[in-house]
Amino acid sequence: MTRPTMNTPKQTDDDPLHTLRNGAGMRVTISARGATLRSWRAPDRYGKVADVLLGFPDAAGYAGNAPYFGALVGRCANRIAGASFALDGAVHRLDRNDGDNHLHGGLVGLHLARWQVEAEAGGLLLRHESADGDGGYPGNLQVQVRYRLGDDGSLSIDYEARADAPTPVNLTSHGYFNLNGGAAGIGDHLLRIAADSYLPIDAQCIPYGRAAAVAGSAFDFRQAAPIGPRLGWPEPQLAQFRGFDHCYCVGPAGALREVAWVCDPASGRELTVATTEAGLQFYSGNFLAGVRGRGAAPYAMHDGFCLEAQAYPNQINGPDAEAVVLRPGRVYRQTTVYRLGVQGAGA
Repeated sequence: MTRPTMNTPKQTDDDPLHTLRNGAGMRVTISARGATLRSWRAPDRYGKVADVLLGFPDAAGYAGNAPYFGALVGRCANRIAGASFALDGAVHRLDRNDGDNHLHGGLVGLHLARWQVEAEAGGLLLRHESADGDGGYPGNLQVQVRYRLGDDGSLSIDYEARADAPTPVNLTSHGYFNLNGGAAGIGDHLLRIAADSYLPIDAQCIPYGRAAAVAGSAFDFRQAAPIGPRLGWPEPQLAQFRGFDHCYCVGPAGALREVAWVCDPASGRELTVATTEAGLQFYSGNFLAGVRGRGAAPYAMHDGFCLEAQAYPNQINGPDAEAVVLRPGRVYRQTTVYRLGVQGAGA
């Protein structure tokens, strides 16, 4: 997503890390700050292990985490136009941290919170309570997320949330992937997205009008295609944002199903995404240039990509707003599964 204006909380050295391992030689490291995916180390087709997630070299970068590297974001992922919404006759003003808009939960979003962590069989359970008024949102919100790493390379992310007052909720995981482990950009990655339409956006990255058909456009990834060439297509929606930052309509929400596939031909690593959500935000790392990550050199534009499963951006201000409102007595649930493997393994 585009870079917001962020505050930086006081830095501490206490940022506990927790590691999940599987029988395929993978290691996923998770931080208590922001319930953040800090790294995912996995072998390629030759057995060489590399980290397929972008991130900072140490805890200091995650104290602000303006790119949202690997974080769980909310209460509402993506943008809310005008940093406000009306609910049950009351207007709520949110943090303006992306121009005139609200982005990813605001200045005190879940990506900066200290989560309580509990080890479980095969995974981790993280809990946090977002207080009434955080970022401008009404009500106290209790959130929990379970991470599980399977021997088949699947990283399951199961979310639950409960509120004591009506409040919008739209959570997602904001991992930046590069399946070649950072040896090059993402231009050669092949991408497939199971969507016939996407949401066009205005100059502030807010969806407008109806969903547009992907057919005949740079947005058509129904058949696998390399990402790099699409970035140069003469498409105004791409030119104004230097790449993709768009929500694909992969719904309806409900049953868990596969919605995307990515492969790096050089390493052989491939990633599938399955979700219960209606939207999948594809972001091509348009604002990574100059961000100092784990490598010897700063990141470059398009060094990583995000596939963020979520409800639609700004949905709370649209005709289907009630679908993202969590009311007392109800439970918000979402499941997204990222499965990492090697192309042709087991064939």
